[in-house]
Amino acid sequence: MQIYWDLFRAFFNVGLFTFGGGYAMLPMLRREVVQKHGWADDEELLNVYAVAQCTPGVIAVNVAGYVGFRLRRLSGSAVATVAVVLPSILIISVIATILNHFAQYEIVTHAFAGIRVAVGVLVLRAFWTLFRKGVKNAWAGCLFAVALAVSVFTPLSPVWLVLAAAVLGILLGKAGKTL
Repeated sequence: MQIYWDLFRAFFNVGLFTFGGGYAMLPMLRREVVQKHGWADDEELLNVYAVAQCTPGVIAVNVAGYVGFRLRRLSGSAVATVAVVLPSILIISVIATILNHFAQYEIVTHAFAGIRVAVGVLVLRAFWTLFRKGVKNAWAGCLFAVALAVSVFTPLSPVWLVLAAAVLGILLGKAGKTL
């Protein structure tokens, strides 16, 4: 029973204390899943995170569902998933109830501006972590540069970028090159 409580608490904390979406929550997911509980290592979390980005739905929900399933199958997945979305449901319910009364105040506008800056820092930190773990050699650096250029300068869906990178990884692996 303790594992269910640990799952709930860990993913409730991720849902409660992470602002800014999927990228911003990577440091907290890493702290809870890898460092604190040891439910996965950095490489596995990075792989799960990459797959979670490519599948429909919220990244945190996908990661929570995977980790929970890995630990306790369907019941673990349900506990982790409910835990990660529950804070958002509660917070949105409270905000929706009272925001209309406070949105016009200048202090609220300034608070949201400050939160956006902090979220930008969290996104950059997540990027740096992913970059260091994923770009280990010149082949990976080239793939990163091409994928970045395609992502920035074309309207191509990120799904196609990920699929193309997977195919290139397979082809390079068969050619004796590793990413």
